[in-house]
Amino acid sequence: MRRQNPIHPEMNLPSRMRWRWRGRMRSPAAGLWVVVMLAVVVAGCATAPKRTDNACKIFTQKSSWYKHTRRAANKWNADMAVLLAIMKQESNFDANAKPNRKRFLGLPLWRPSSAFGYAQALDSTWRLYKKHTNRLLAQRDRFKDAMDFIGWYNAQTRARLKIPAHDAYRHYLAYHEGWGGYARGTYQTKKWLIAVAKRVAKQASRYRAQLKRCPGS
Repeated sequence: MRRQNPIHPEMNLPSRMRWRWRGRMRSPAAGLWVVVMLAVVVAGCATAPKRTDNACKIFTQKSSWYKHTRRAANKWNADMAVLLAIMKQESNFDANAKPNRKRFLGLPLWRPSSAFGYAQALDSTWRLYKKHTNRLLAQRDRFKDAMDFIGWYNAQTRARLKIPAHDAYRHYLAYHEGWGGYARGTYQTKKWLIAVAKRVAKQASRYRAQLKRCPGS
């Protein structure tokens, strides 16, 4: 049996076919094609759903997201609709979401926090999550990791603050203010935040109703 050459695979081909192999591999167009295809694949994975107000539409466009959301809800004994509503409010399902920069005289300055990704997790809170869960390779711009993070955070909220899993209003307040801030009632003087938390609660109720009617649910 002829020995295969792993370093130069074209040498394993008949001599009359080697020139075709070499021509294709050296073609600039072939290399460009590969780069373009990779870019399309990456962009498709990171693109947010077009209809983020409807749970069925989200999972129709992003079929793997249902598995990840359900897994996080089961793992952390969390409410699936609450997890989705918090992520919608924080990033609108944008993998690369960041807080808007502060501005001075129209010029962009620094960002107000280190929040990033689907869950808008801060650097410090993300490090705590990775340490507690031993998920050292978790990434904030990866949906399954971000959804697991929200599930973990809500589980900590239930344990520390005794907030029921389905209470999206209070879960969001604790998510935004932190466990200590919520316990001190820092949200009580922030009318805008209370309004946002009510909006999250309404969205969670809509998601919950939609998930019961999704085709094939």
